[in-house]
Amino acid sequence: MPDGLPLDHDHPLSGTMAAYAQQIVVCTGQRDWTSRIEDDGPDQSWGGLVRGLKRLLGRGGPYADPFNNVMITNSSLSQSPTSSSSAGTASAFLFPSFKYFPSIPTHISGSPETSTDLSTFVRAYLLPTKLSPMTETLPEPRHSDLLRKPDLASRFTDAVELKHSPVILICGHGGRDMRCGVMAPVLKEQFRKVLGSKGIFAPADARASSNFDSPERAHIGLISHIGGHKYAGNVIIYIPKGMNYEDSSAPHPLAGKGIWYGRVEPKHVEGIVEETILKGKVVSDHFRGGIDQDGDILRL
Repeated sequence: MPDGLPLDHDHPLSGTMAAYAQQIVVCTGQRDWTSRIEDDGPDQSWGGLVRGLKRLLGRGGPYADPFNNVMITNSSLSQSPTSSSSAGTASAFLFPSFKYFPSIPTHISGSPETSTDLSTFVRAYLLPTKLSPMTETLPEPRHSDLLRKPDLASRFTDAVELKHSPVILICGHGGRDMRCGVMAPVLKEQFRKVLGSKGIFAPADARASSNFDSPERAHIGLISHIGGHKYAGNVIIYIPKGMNYEDSSAPHPLAGKGIWYGRVEPKHVEGIVEETILKGKVVSDHFRGGIDQDGDILRL
């Protein structure tokens, strides 16, 4: 580790994951970002997506709700060929909904009711289906504004539901803290190596793969800050709803869940792949927290 940035091996890990409702993982194709991801990608559509989401959901935004924490994260995962800066669209994964969106509009129009823009995406997928008791104290007209509008999802016809491919996200935000910046690339390669030995492949460029969602492939990406650099390596494993238990047809015990691990070193990867990804068991020594498909936080 870099001088002056030791790892914390003493503090208990369980419960150190920040509570969140959803995580949107923006595909940038980059391996690192500036400290504040909203300052990055000024000429890229993915940069516009990050800034637009923070404008809409952040403090003072029209959909700001302190009880609906949507984690906005950059990733090294590649954008879809259908997205481009010129077209004003970007790609992203959404968890624990287990969806992939090849083309999300990044512009915010003045009339979202009549056009499909970024606010349409936010209202279709990122707002809560039920308000917290605290939010319900707001004036009645605000209730409708802050609730999800599921009927708007029909405007995003290219959305892909992830049913089979696990997704491994490793904090590698060196622009924020070099502990994750040093550890993450090594962990990524180790996960690719171990998964490959089990017959699960993670192509370097997901766009080049025809089997985007299948039992034979995984998505592995570096991501921006998620909290807890002192616990590097930080790894999130999302197990899709249709993933089976080992080689059987039985449902995976962790299907539809996201498991957060900390203090992961390359020597731990094989055990995590075997126990968590293949057998559906949580490795308690590394467990920071988790989330299920309903957005409920998991603790030991």
